[in-house]
Amino acid sequence: MATQNPADIENVEKLLKDYQIMQEQLRNVAMQLEQMQAQKIEMERAKEELEKANGKVYRSVGNVIIESSKEKALLDVTDKHSLTSARIQSLNKQFNDMKTKEKQLNEKLTQIYKGGQGQQ
Repeated sequence: MATQNPADIENVEKLLKDYQIMQEQLRNVAMQLEQMQAQKIEMERAKEELEKANGKVYRSVGNVIIESSKEKALLDVTDKHSLTSARIQSLNKQFNDMKTKEKQLNEKLTQIYKGGQGQQ
């Protein structure tokens, strides 16, 4: 029966901790991505409604609703939509990079586990 080297145990514990942290970060980024996608859909709906609007248009500025021109409101919604789209792209890249790292950590842990099973 082989004994485990304390340095090996510390390495495995660090890998496990890194893996758990990565999973938590992935969940956080996934939630942010969902929120951004919901905001993007909301902006698309707002833009559709503004394009159909005739007469007075109102928009929210902080906690206040003010009258605005249709063009100004459309510009505001279009800008917010663009920013949201850019944020979604950034979050998707971050999520994919993190997913790759999480997979690598998982593979290392699986190899260590399988290696440990062979020593028994």
